[in-house]
Amino acid sequence: LAPQFVSGKLLEVGCGEGRGIDWLLPAINHYTAIDKIEPVIEGLKLKYPQGVFHSGNIPPLSVFADNSFDSIVSFQVIEHIENDKLFLKEIHRVLKPGGLALLTTPNRPLSLSRNPWHVREYTAAELTHLAQQFFSEVTMKGIGGNTKVMEYYERNKKSVDKLMRWDVFNLQYKLPASWLRVPYEFMNRLNRNKLKDASDELVASIRHEDYLLVDDATQALDLFLIVRK
Repeated sequence: LAPQFVSGKLLEVGCGEGRGIDWLLPAINHYTAIDKIEPVIEGLKLKYPQGVFHSGNIPPLSVFADNSFDSIVSFQVIEHIENDKLFLKEIHRVLKPGGLALLTTPNRPLSLSRNPWHVREYTAAELTHLAQQFFSEVTMKGIGGNTKVMEYYERNKKSVDKLMRWDVFNLQYKLPASWLRVPYEFMNRLNRNKLKDASDELVASIRHEDYLLVDDATQALDLFLIVRK
């Protein structure tokens, strides 16, 4: 969905393994990215010599000057950031006047359980209010899905609900996140493998085209925030 919004000189904040780069390159003139995992960044430098890659913790975005980029994207990152206000302030700083940024993040009401790798998750209203503190133009949309995607979501929800019945003391929200990461990864993998085995045809049939941009973010799987400086 992002290429229809971006143009010019683009920065990706938290590029990870670079799964979206091939989608973004045809829509822009120049690609720059930053992520904290240095070996991954070194690999991306070799794979995409036409781009510029930096490794470092974020925020701040101190390697970039003010008003440097026409577009910025950051997919599934802000939920991992302790200082989310500084994160958005820095995106605003390095964005050119009139420039556009896209951010995606899980929509908390549709999350199936606590993710101990996330510092926090947002509702559409919460993220909108946060973004309005820094950007003059804020539009909140969402990432939804067609009937196949939502059927998988409902199956996943039922499966997770069965597992969560064992958490009679609601410990997932009471224990420190660091205590929950190993059991979360184990249970998450167990649940996904179970769903794949039970509905392999459904899982195999879902493509990126099945995920849709929707206007009602409150019912979306992910929030899709569009801001302009």
